[in-house]
Amino acid sequence: MSIKILLGVSGGIAAYKAAELVRRLGERGAEVRVVMTAAARSFITPLTLQALSGHEVRCDLLDPGAEAGMDHIELARWADLVLVAPATADLMARLAAGLADDLLTTLALATTAPLVLAPAMNHRMWLNPATQENLARLRDRGVRILGPAEGDQACGEWGPGRMLEPGEILDALVLGADSQLAGRQVLVTAGPTREALDPVRYLSNRSSGRMGYALAESLAARGAEVTMVSGPSALAVPHRVELVAVESALEMEAAVMARIGACDLFVAAAAVSDYRPQATAEEKIKKNQAELHLHLVKNPDILARVAALNGGPFTVGFAAETRDLEEQARTKLAAKGLDMIAANLVGGETGGFERPENALLVLWPGGRRSLPLGPKARLAEALSDLIVERYLADAASQDS
Repeated sequence: MSIKILLGVSGGIAAYKAAELVRRLGERGAEVRVVMTAAARSFITPLTLQALSGHEVRCDLLDPGAEAGMDHIELARWADLVLVAPATADLMARLAAGLADDLLTTLALATTAPLVLAPAMNHRMWLNPATQENLARLRDRGVRILGPAEGDQACGEWGPGRMLEPGEILDALVLGADSQLAGRQVLVTAGPTREALDPVRYLSNRSSGRMGYALAESLAARGAEVTMVSGPSALAVPHRVELVAVESALEMEAAVMARIGACDLFVAAAAVSDYRPQATAEEKIKKNQAELHLHLVKNPDILARVAALNGGPFTVGFAAETRDLEEQARTKLAAKGLDMIAANLVGGETGGFERPENALLVLWPGGRRSLPLGPKARLAEALSDLIVERYLADAASQDS
């Protein structure tokens, strides 16, 4: 069955690339329908995209003929994926604000399909704090952002803001049967854990869950059947990812071990609390003492337990360190018997917990790769590519 893609085209010079994008999506077996904003029609005609897609191009929300049967709702239900390319600064602002003032923004609100944006704009518009705030808001809602690239722009300037080329967008989407992880069972842990002190208070950490959620989304986009065991997080659940919500480390351990037997690939991105209170107070602890002493006991090491399984899955761990990054990551890689570890520095001015960007040093037996500082969603794409590369190489070596 072909994937159904609703392509939104907004009003920027990069709209001309939509024609090639429609053609190449069709070559990959996708069924494409196109929605254009009013401004987009100043750059490319609906007739061009209609001829390439084989379907009427929709432009107006209040079209009496098309809307006789609430056609915009039917389009929203029809799509397996909504892709907006190009996505202008104006469109991103309207989506971030939750507006529904034309057909494309209305569809974006009405659909339950994944929403993917390929931004295109002048580099000063891209770097403007307002655009970056809108970008962060959209990412927090689970919107996937592809690009933009850096380079020469139509205005004659140079910088970030060029829309990715159609081939790059297709490679990032990894459509249909071309996916390298089709049919593979993947288990991801994400977010923090909370260890209750009493009915009101708990011990936890600063993890937002952004990296784990982005990895789950990226691996699902590559065809994997992804289950995500997540501690408390405010992030939206990625499309086509099954969520198992937990709170404590013991709950996360139970959820993982109950599912690990059917797993091909395990990615432990959660920030699991190392310790928990030996006992949880049944009532709120009152502040009637000058000092409060807590007796903590060690939580189970979920990652090490999975890695030690006989015939277990390909196992990827994470290490958050404040110093000696590579040395400590290599020690964990060897001590826990992992197939791969992704390590990052925390506590600095950039990257780490509660920030939208990060950088990773990825190690495996006999190899290493540095992934430079960038948005966590983009970093997750690069890490997913590397995980797939190493996983398939490991599988091939075992089969030979």
